[in-house]
Amino acid sequence: MMDAALDLPLRTFIEVAEVWVPKDGRLVLESGNYGALADFAAVSGQESFAKGEGLPGKAWAEARPVVLKQFEGSYFKRTDAANAAGLTSAVAIPVFDGDTLLAVLTVLCSDSKARIGAIEVWHENDGLLVLDDGYYGAARHFEWVSQHTQFPRGQGLPGAVWSSNTPILMRDLGTGYRFVRSESAGKAGLTTGLGLPIPVPGGKTFVLTLLSALGTPLARRFEIWDARAARVGRDASKAVLIDGLCERKGKLWDEDNPPTVTAWQGLIGRVLGTGLPLAEGGGAAGLVAGYTSVVALPIHHGGELSHIVAWYC
Repeated sequence: MMDAALDLPLRTFIEVAEVWVPKDGRLVLESGNYGALADFAAVSGQESFAKGEGLPGKAWAEARPVVLKQFEGSYFKRTDAANAAGLTSAVAIPVFDGDTLLAVLTVLCSDSKARIGAIEVWHENDGLLVLDDGYYGAARHFEWVSQHTQFPRGQGLPGAVWSSNTPILMRDLGTGYRFVRSESAGKAGLTTGLGLPIPVPGGKTFVLTLLSALGTPLARRFEIWDARAARVGRDASKAVLIDGLCERKGKLWDEDNPPTVTAWQGLIGRVLGTGLPLAEGGGAAGLVAGYTSVVALPIHHGGELSHIVAWYC
């Protein structure tokens, strides 16, 4: 696809991404990408959350990813501002290092008949992964199929993430034999899947899957970086790109000479250096040319940062 495609207006499945970090017993806004929603950004910049308060606080208190499909009558604190911005649902993803909460990433979406995609949370129950909850936009049949699907370890995208305990990028969801729900994914127009483990205190198993469609994509570029010391010559200050997909360039890495970043080098290096997620919009220093936003989410295992997953629009 030509580079000029990135100049076309893009309706993304996710409208807003925010990073909240603990400070003095509350969660405060660290970074965010709000696109054109300046009023909602202003309200969010003045907000903070105690443990158990609002959506970020609930993910903190319950130590698990939380899906909220409706703001009206819920514990969501910014309902009026969200309604004014056309936002209707959200998912909060806590980032833990052992028992310590480092941050909460929240992504917010709007609803319409044209908006197709999926953000799913899976949890282990009696030896199988079952759907905890998810937001699917207009992909109602795919949502129904997902609610009635379970995954043993190693099967499908959620089961593969569970088995490997690593993030996985899966292509061609509608035709790929590895994607268990391929028929319904193809009918819904879903094309690309990103699955990642969400480590939480207590050893419970949670897997997050992000499924992207062509018309309203979650992202136009995906990256998975391996930050484990054993993969980069025991140098814990480096990360290597082990998988990636760009709609302009296709495959993003060369197995014989994979791209590498060091701590504080660019946006991925900032995540490597801080251990915190980031959400940045247009004008951010280090943003890959041709894109207007990036979300980068670190995964911590065994007291070290193991992977960084990034997606760009």
